[in-house]
Formats: sequence, structure tokens, C-alpha cells
Amino acid sequence: MFFKRKVYEPLKEHLSAREVTVLTGMRRTGKTTIIKQLLSEIPSENKIYFDFENIADRELFSQKNYDNVLFALSARGLDVKSKLFIGIDEIQLVPNIPSVIKYLHDHYDIKFLVTGSSSYYLKNLFSESLSGRKKIFELFPLDFGEFLVFKGVFHSERNFFESSFSSSEYERLQTLYEEFVRFGGFPEVALAAEESRKKDLLTDILSSYINVDIATLADFRRKDIVYSLMQMLASRVGSRLDYAKLARNIGISPVTVKNYVDFFEQTYFLSRVPIFSRSPDKAIVKAKKLYFSDNGILNTLAEVSGGAQFENAVFTELRHHGKIQYYALKNGREVDFIVDGKTAFEIKETPAENDLKSLRSLSEKIGIEKCRLIGRRASPTWDDFIWGGDIL
Repeated sequence: MFFKRKVYEPLKEHLSAREVTVLTGMRRTGKTTIIKQLLSEIPSENKIYFDFENIADRELFSQKNYDNVLFALSARGLDVKSKLFIGIDEIQLVPNIPSVIKYLHDHYDIKFLVTGSSSYYLKNLFSESLSGRKKIFELFPLDFGEFLVFKGVFHSERNFFESSFSSSEYERLQTLYEEFVRFGGFPEVALAAEESRKKDLLTDILSSYINVDIATLADFRRKDIVYSLMQMLASRVGSRLDYAKLARNIGISPVTVKNYVDFFEQTYFLSRVPIFSRSPDKAIVKAKKLYFSDNGILNTLAEVSGGAQFENAVFTELRHHGKIQYYALKNGREVDFIVDGKTAFEIKETPAENDLKSLRSLSEKIGIEKCRLIGRRASPTWDDFIWGGDIL
């Protein structure tokens, strides 16, 4: 059964565009399923799918004479003189593929739909050879709204910022939201019924990332160091990054640590959130905060507090609503998230009225008018906050 993701309709609309359609995101977020579904809905029979994890498919597109690719397509019964649709999965496994696509795109009426797991590879290498010829779409693990769709549970779309706490919705969806906070949003994990199966899948996803993505895209020879660094980062989720301290703890240089973290971010494993500042120069030198792209991976790597889990889950939701920053004073007072420089959010497991007063005070000082608390659990006496499960 195919569950439609929010990115699906924009992708489908882009089928009519001449540009190459590029879908990128972390391994096992559903890119293959989406590309195959898009191809299945194209009325033409002049279409084909390639998986670059298959060595035969890689070899076909690794030839130096690009016209040989056309001969191979013709031999498979495709008409290269008519509109042709080609889907390619995991393009980062063939280093010269941008040049091949550029040649075929420029000389023939071919619509490419491609996927890849590295934003660095796609955004940088592709920019050199496919400038003006592509559009990139990003796919993340399920947000909570998509999670509910996969569970077959109805939910209504609404402006979460304006919503008030609903005890009935909280009671109806609380158990599912707690599952989302604990196990994250990888599609196969969400669909797994048993807790033990979810844990096994998350371990396998993490192992695939280390043994396939890292081995393919990076020159990191010490897998033990990579895994140890991942665990240290997970234990510091929601905190400001200190590369020097991490380097001392793991026994490598700060530059190497930063290179590893750069790679993790470029392959959608984690994200760094910059500080909010009216001065760009100050924003650059201030330490960034760290969040993981999926709560299931976070909780597989380390035992983190309930508050850190919840804050990370809120981050995975808010990232779909704009640019995220944070704000901090020297005395320790912070605004957890600022979205698009206009709206401040404070994350509390059980929010209270005093929390909102403090947030308003700090928000006014930095010139942000709109602010809300986001809570994980119902407050016994107060309801002027957004429940985390309402950020759909």
C-alpha cells in the first residue's frame, strides 16, 4: 500500500517540467517508494527504473561513451527518439552520473527522476554540471501528521500556532505521539507493530548508514571513532557544540571532529541550529546547537532525558515551517527556537504560566513579538500552550 507523503504532489507536478527532478534525503526515508510510484502513474510505457545499488545498473551508466547508454536503452525496448522517463535510485554511487545526465538531458527528450542520500554531493557536484537543469526536493523521516496517515488515524490540518490546547485531541493522540517521540518517523519503523521490531529496524538503519553511506561517500577509516562520536553527539542533543571538548574526549583533532559533523549534516543525519542575532558577524562566531534528524536514531545511540527527546522531536517538526535559530544570554536564559526570525518557541515537558511570562520578556528584548510555549503533557491548571502533537 502506498502512503502519500507531503512532498508527493509537488514532485508529481514537476513531472511536466523539463528539469531533472532530484529527490534527496537520508537512507530509508522512502525515496525509492516515491520514485517508483511516480513512474507507475506516468501514462507512457516509455519509461524505466534503475537502482545503482545493482552493479549491472551502475556499469551501464559508468561507460565513457555516453551514446552506449542510449544503445543499451534501445536494446531494452525503449524509444530514445520519443519522450523517455528514466528513474535512477542512489545516484551518488556513480561519480560521473551528473555528466551522463547532462549529456542525455541536453541532446534527447529524457525526463530524469533521481534520488540520492547526500545533500553535499547533489547540491555541489550537480551545481557544476547541471546548473539550471535540476530542481531538488528533500525528504525527511515522517512528521507527526504523516506518521498518523501511516497509522490510518484521522487528523485535521490547521495553523498550529493559533491552536489552543484540546484535551480531547490530546487524549485521542497522546499514545501515538509518545510513540513518535520515542521511535521517530522512519516509515518502516512507524509501520512495525512490535517494539522489538522497531528497535531492530532502527539498529539496521543506523548500521546501513555507517556501513554504506559513510563507506561510499567519506574517507573515514575508523568506524569505531565514527560510532563513538555519534554517541557523544546524541548525548549532547539540544546543546551547543564544542568541537574542542569532543575532540579531547574521543582523541582526535577538533578539525577532524568538525569534518565528521559536517558530513553527518550533509547526509541528513543531524542538523546544526545557529544563534539568532541582528549582527551576522556575531551569529557566525557563536556556537551552534545540535539536533538529530530522527528521534528513533537519537534514542538508539544514547539514553537521553525525556526533555531532550521532546525538544528534538519538536525540532523535527518545526524544520518544515521555516529557518530555525535559537537565542541565548550569558546568564543562561535561552529561547529554544526562533522560526524565520519572527516567532519564538520555548519547549517544556509540562508548561506553566510563568514559563510563558519569561519567554515573552526575553522575546521582547530581542524584538520578537510572537511567541508560544510548546508542551508535551497536559498542565493540570493551565492550557495557553501548543501541544507538541498539534504541530502537523
